[in-house]
Amino acid sequence: MRIRKRLQAACILFACVFAAHAQLPPPVAEALQRAQIPSEAVGVHVQELSANTVTLSLNDTLPFNPASTMKLVTSNAALEILGPAYRWKTQAFIDGVQDGDVLNGDLVIKGSGDPKLVLENFWMFLRKIRARGIREIRGNLVLDRSVFADLPHDAALFDGDPLKPYNVGPDALLLNYKSLGFRFVPDAARGEVYVAVEPPLAAFPLFAPQLSNGDCGDWRVKLNPAIDSNSARFNGTYPVACGERIWNVHPHLMTHTKYFDLTFRRLWADLGGTLKGETRDGPLTPNARLIAEWDSVSLAEVIRDINKFSNNVMARQLLLTLAGYATKMPANTDHGATVIHAWLIAKGIAAPELHVENGSGLSRSERIAPATLGKILAAAFRSASMPEFMASLPVAGYDGTMRNRLITQGVAGKAHIKTGFLNEVRAIAGYVLAASGRRYAVVCMINHPNALRGNEAQDALLQWIYERG
Repeated sequence: MRIRKRLQAACILFACVFAAHAQLPPPVAEALQRAQIPSEAVGVHVQELSANTVTLSLNDTLPFNPASTMKLVTSNAALEILGPAYRWKTQAFIDGVQDGDVLNGDLVIKGSGDPKLVLENFWMFLRKIRARGIREIRGNLVLDRSVFADLPHDAALFDGDPLKPYNVGPDALLLNYKSLGFRFVPDAARGEVYVAVEPPLAAFPLFAPQLSNGDCGDWRVKLNPAIDSNSARFNGTYPVACGERIWNVHPHLMTHTKYFDLTFRRLWADLGGTLKGETRDGPLTPNARLIAEWDSVSLAEVIRDINKFSNNVMARQLLLTLAGYATKMPANTDHGATVIHAWLIAKGIAAPELHVENGSGLSRSERIAPATLGKILAAAFRSASMPEFMASLPVAGYDGTMRNRLITQGVAGKAHIKTGFLNEVRAIAGYVLAASGRRYAVVCMINHPNALRGNEAQDALLQWIYERG
């Protein structure tokens, strides 16, 4: 009798769970059941683009945490407001008198928020300055970063790990993503570890860890790092079994100004130059004279990095660029959110549930409904910038954050999908070209403690759209 009652109870529970997922295709519903994810934790919106009809929906008007699929909102707004050919300018001015190769005055560098002022581009920019005949700067290096508001940034706030490069805060003169790449090379014969850093910094000593035996394991923790504005000390050990490794970190105890200073001094010295004064923040003065400028890569290229590789730092920069472009004031994230809302209203897309914190999805508070994101994707497909937008999305089974998913499935190469991943969040959004030749916009968001198990269900949804759409 007890066995029968237990079986009956199990059957009732199964029937309830199955009924809850009944609105979804069987492969998707079954995958969610295996992952123990209830239907109320899932939002789905599938829309056929040519007919503009919703073919599948579940909880699609409810607000969900979208994780990195929020980047689709920010990047699409930027494409339509700024245009795919938009470029950021980094400019150099002299405030003083040039006497031969000596600048008796300050060199002023004014930033505009370039998300991709990487080391090689910065080096080329400095060569332009040297080409104007300047070798010795007897004044100061003045950094004008006023296009972005000067707001505090807590690198530990999101996940308590401020060394992670994705926790870098935005900056109008963001240089090389404000990251350091430490290279560790063990030398068993000498019993020591060689350490180098990229980019090379001026007057920034490195103190190597002790070489040790044993398994590589969690080698970063074993390093016991202490990285600040003056040096990088690795007070722990580095196992010889690790071989050569690179660790990219955010030196959160070093200000943006100090990072710029150390990098500039080293590269300027490599170009044969000297800087006598200090490096400080300050506004561009009326008497300063433009001597060189650097144009960034195009916005179309920037959003490929943002979406294919889910670059949070670049997405933050982009939201503030939108804010500054629209308001002509020092940009902050509130201004950026206002620009996004106004853009959606102009497109006729109501999004009362939308909350934009930083535009990257690296947030516990950002929210959007799957139906809202689906409408944005549908509108983007009809826009003039559609080719650039779609080209920025990872291709299932081929590249970006989708390169290792659906490799052996028919939908591989037929879906352009942005992924999103946080603790208790799994999201996908993008486009699927079905075997029928019809194209669909698809959004699927899971907000649940078991969300990490949700990949199978989301992959099943993409394959189902490809086969049945």
